[in-house]
Amino acid sequence: MRTILQVDKLTKRFDPEAPPVVNDVSFDVEDGEIFALLGPSGCGKTTTLRCIAGFEAADAGSIVLQQRMLTGPGVHVPPEQRGVGLVFQDFALFPHLTVLENVMFGLPEKPKPEREQRAREALKMVGLEGFGDRVPHHLSGGQQQRVALARTLAPQPGLILLDEPFSNLDALLRQGTRQEVRTLLKEQGMSAVLVTHDQEEALSFADRIGVMRHGQIEQVGTPEAVYYQPRTLFVAQFLGRTNLLLSQAAGCEADTPLGRVSLNRSAEGTVLLSLRPEHLTLEAPDHGVGPVGEIVGRAFKGHDITYEVECDGSQYLVHTHNRMPYHPGDSVAIRPLESAVVLESRTTPRDVPTGAVEQVEG
Repeated sequence: MRTILQVDKLTKRFDPEAPPVVNDVSFDVEDGEIFALLGPSGCGKTTTLRCIAGFEAADAGSIVLQQRMLTGPGVHVPPEQRGVGLVFQDFALFPHLTVLENVMFGLPEKPKPEREQRAREALKMVGLEGFGDRVPHHLSGGQQQRVALARTLAPQPGLILLDEPFSNLDALLRQGTRQEVRTLLKEQGMSAVLVTHDQEEALSFADRIGVMRHGQIEQVGTPEAVYYQPRTLFVAQFLGRTNLLLSQAAGCEADTPLGRVSLNRSAEGTVLLSLRPEHLTLEAPDHGVGPVGEIVGRAFKGHDITYEVECDGSQYLVHTHNRMPYHPGDSVAIRPLESAVVLESRTTPRDVPTGAVEQVEG
């Protein structure tokens, strides 16, 4: 597959006395791929997007789009000359213009009939054929989002940048709209970079994810890879709730507070392990599987059950199927269903409490 965008060692400072907002960031985007920059507020993801768009001049590094350098030593191509489309968080539609006029606004100066035809084609792409004469405030939030996307698609950019595009939609509308947008981008073969702090959005929308923290990318991979095989403590926590186990490893196994478990990779000595709640199950203690704990919490959610189990002074989260028979006060054994993930030592605190940890909020 052809690489469409190359970001290499991108660095941006706003204050020479402060650490860089974007620090040595590198990633590629393939032709037709949706790439997400995921991280909490202030991690540098939006600044990275603004550098790609040309709204910010980088202090170091390079940005190459379709083999054309946009940012590099002595090079800074203006935003309007980059061939990049941007979908804003607030849609940025002109209230006094019709839907068709809003889409035409982003097109280069050509005879009006040509611009109007291209705008109508873009509206048809997003399922708004026949809406051209309406004004934005007569549309729903999801329809306004599609108008903003049509305006971005109309000039046929080489890359689309999506800056928290669904955050202003209510929860019910958000999920449907992002699925519609993803389907549309895939049908058109468009490459896109999404910026979001919403973990579920990144996991369901993107082909690959770069998880950012403190101006740097901690891990790049498919949604499944970053969720199931986090490399750092931050990635493990940011992508969902997990159980941490400070353990002693010997090769591909480790002695943990839950007994001996297999590891996703070979390690030696003291290690910090991550086990997602759904990668554990509960069994009767007389099966002799690991230490015995007591259920101290149970949340029935219809499709599954979340248990809190106290074992040797620590609490663990366990997600099970909805027919698991145990209740608070019952004694149970916790059994791992998957190998534990060894987290990199560079982000492992010296003293990490063993047990369940909450998801880091975006």
